[in-house]
Amino acid sequence: MAGGQKRPFAINWRHGAAAAALAAVLAGVYVTLQDQGNGGDHAACAATEPLAASLDPLIGGEVAAFRVAKEPEKLSELAFNDTDGEGTTLAAYEGRITLVNLWATWCAPCRREMPALDRLQTALGGEDFAVVPISIDTGERERAAQFLEGISVQNLPLYTDPSTKIFEALKVRGLAVGLPVTVLLDRNGCRLGHMNGPAEWDSEDAQKLIEAAIAGS
Repeated sequence: MAGGQKRPFAINWRHGAAAAALAAVLAGVYVTLQDQGNGGDHAACAATEPLAASLDPLIGGEVAAFRVAKEPEKLSELAFNDTDGEGTTLAAYEGRITLVNLWATWCAPCRREMPALDRLQTALGGEDFAVVPISIDTGERERAAQFLEGISVQNLPLYTDPSTKIFEALKVRGLAVGLPVTVLLDRNGCRLGHMNGPAEWDSEDAQKLIEAAIAGS
């Protein structure tokens, strides 16, 4: 890795009982971390708590490892590079429900998950919702572009953060363990919940979760 950076590991999840058991263990870890506090601007997101809590009954199936935010914090300041390689932040997506997904070309679970995120964007993307995928590869962005092309992703933008600072920002809040990691934000950039590990994000389970966030905001 350039500059001696350590790269986050890719969570190698498999379907079936083993995955369910692992999800349960990790869920306990995430809840513990959340209870210890994640930092961030909680006061600015106090109004988000009822919406986040309303999503809890929808957690299951493909999104069983999704953890609803007990103390939502504002994440709009998290920075990355846009499709032109220019700096931007998640504040650019305020006004929409956003599903922020951190991935990398070396992450095998990300390769399996990305087409589902592409289909989710196709199904629900628009004025009310957007998938925001951010590659944290430290090399040339062309490699990430070729990766997306190779798995036939057509409707997702190529956002990047070769510094990996966005991953570290989630990690210090107790939100990121490895890749992929996904965070659901409300229209004000406040965290509704997060999930470590891949999911079929275009599944019925996932779409009900997203649609409830859109309808309730």
